[in-house]
Amino acid sequence: MPPRRNYNQNCPIARGLDVLGERWTLLILRELVGGARRYGDLRDELPGIATNLLAERLRELQVAGLVERAELPAPIARTVYTLSDRGWQQVLPILQSVALFGLDRLDPIEDGPVSPLSGFLAGILLGFDSGSAAGFEATCRVEIDGRRFEFAVTQGRLAGAKGEPSVTLTAGAADLVTARLGASEAKRKAALGRIAFNGDPDAIAALRQAFSL
Repeated sequence: MPPRRNYNQNCPIARGLDVLGERWTLLILRELVGGARRYGDLRDELPGIATNLLAERLRELQVAGLVERAELPAPIARTVYTLSDRGWQQVLPILQSVALFGLDRLDPIEDGPVSPLSGFLAGILLGFDSGSAAGFEATCRVEIDGRRFEFAVTQGRLAGAKGEPSVTLTAGAADLVTARLGASEAKRKAALGRIAFNGDPDAIAALRQAFSL
């Protein structure tokens, strides 16, 4: 594998790109925002990445302190990768900014299916308002077209999931995107009405406020 590139500039942007600027790195981190992932999960969700390159990128992110590797106990007994707390604090705002930049470059919803990940990013992640989340402490689960995403809201920010969720949101990816970006208020309201919320009523109300749902 070729040596890792380095800009050799004492500039905060260059230093940041030394860690995050390699191909596939941000997409690996994007996958881990949804919760713990096995190596095979990451490989399946990143078609086109070489197996050795994925392994190398994960090692680099672990060295940088942004990703953690854990061995789950029996009977599961598997290796999973997660964002570290440092990753949640430092990388998540970058992912949100890049996603916001790319939002109006998405193909129109009507032109084809929307992936669960796009539903999560556009419908959930970009709607998070730290000010509205003040005092909300919960682990949340989002089920989008059969794919599960888990995270916690704590101290006005997002973090890794801790334990069982107190609130679960179930939706189709297209409805999540339409609820956020629909062309009319009527379309947005109709899509929002098809999103199901389950769990503690206070947690549901807090989640809807924190994510503008």
